[in-house]
Amino acid sequence: MNLVLLSGGSGKRLWPLSNDARSKQFLKVLEDKNQSLESMVQRVWSQLKNVGLAESSVIATSKSQVDMIHSQLSNEADLIVEPMRRDTFPAIALAASYIYSVKKASLDEVVAILPVDPYVDDAFFNRVKELERVVQESESQLALIGVTPTYPSSKYGYIVPAEEKKASKADYLSVNRFTEKPSETAAADLIKHNALWNCGVFAFKLEYVISILEAKGWPTDYEKLLKQYSTLPKISFDYEVVEKTKDIVVLPYDGYWKDLGTWNTLTEEMGTVKIGKGVISEDSEGVHLINELDIPVTVLGASNLVVAVSPDGILVSDKESSPRIKELVGEFDNRPMYEERRWGWYRVLDYTKLEEEKEVLTKRIGVAAGKNLSYQLHDYRDEVWTIIKGEGELVLNDRLQMVKPGDVIKIAAGEKHAIKAISDMEFIEVQTGSQLIEEDIVRLYMEWDAIQEHVLSVKEV
Repeated sequence: MNLVLLSGGSGKRLWPLSNDARSKQFLKVLEDKNQSLESMVQRVWSQLKNVGLAESSVIATSKSQVDMIHSQLSNEADLIVEPMRRDTFPAIALAASYIYSVKKASLDEVVAILPVDPYVDDAFFNRVKELERVVQESESQLALIGVTPTYPSSKYGYIVPAEEKKASKADYLSVNRFTEKPSETAAADLIKHNALWNCGVFAFKLEYVISILEAKGWPTDYEKLLKQYSTLPKISFDYEVVEKTKDIVVLPYDGYWKDLGTWNTLTEEMGTVKIGKGVISEDSEGVHLINELDIPVTVLGASNLVVAVSPDGILVSDKESSPRIKELVGEFDNRPMYEERRWGWYRVLDYTKLEEEKEVLTKRIGVAAGKNLSYQLHDYRDEVWTIIKGEGELVLNDRLQMVKPGDVIKIAAGEKHAIKAISDMEFIEVQTGSQLIEEDIVRLYMEWDAIQEHVLSVKEV
């Protein structure tokens, strides 16, 4: 069985820690068995390894999340990268074409789709394994996992099964209908009729989605579909496929499952009440503080609050009211102030717009030991780097030199530059120019070996 993990969205419900570049699944606020902080995607990936599913898994994601995934999963995951965000149906169609034309899977193989961020026990993924048997045995077009509800929630969709099992000895049920986020009263009635929470996990034979692509005249070859990706409709898999599918079964899961999509649900699973610099007074009850800045935050005499502080903003919210944050920050259109990349991270310290359309942007950049920035140039900005920590190798206009704390490097627009950290490095970067955007990067070489080879070839000439 092939597994496709869907990683997308901007996660505005966990603002200010989540943004367009760092969705909720990348926030390191959970604790692993060693009490070290980990993200949801790191937790899920380790669970997939525990049950033997990681090797057959791929992650479907957007370009903005590639570096973050590589950084957090140490380049272990195979990625399918969408050229642009088009919703879940195009993402799953692209994944199916990849499994079919690149991995050369047979049309009879089963593909399972699941979110990249469920908060579950390992037993959940053992249940996911059972979907392969259920698809083959039931001969259904789709097989879902439904979670046995623990209370009448209005936050989840419900799968309403038929009264009888599809087969007399089967552990799965035929699906009668779906209900999207009912009222708590309606949810209580649905539960009386054995309805299950829809956790977004389903499986199908590869042939089913490939046949849909063929019927619509879209390529089943991965590279060809990539080129036509912008023409695919922005529509969810539920609307495009599930609602039109007649033969669906559901496999119940009676175990722990939770969607950590809001601050109040996320804080319930955090192993500590405070992350980062700050103090919570003893008479403050039910308070969680997450602070990513180097300035202290104090919470005094308050109750049932979440206080989240990042370069993107500050949130102080009653926990029960925290799901409303998406409504309030939806109009914010600021650039992400913190991002993780394949080589490390950066944090925006200051941004100023001067006269005559001149801008100044100051970043603090961290490069992990052994990692490097690409050999690149910029058309619209000059940069000044001041090394403040660690040692490394710098290539500037095809010349290699060592750098250490206190060194200052001036890089004019059009000049080629790259840096590799020998030990964990940090430097302050001051950009000045007319277009201080991430898109103003012309990358010449990505890997350090290729950069060194280029420098040597220039010397020989």
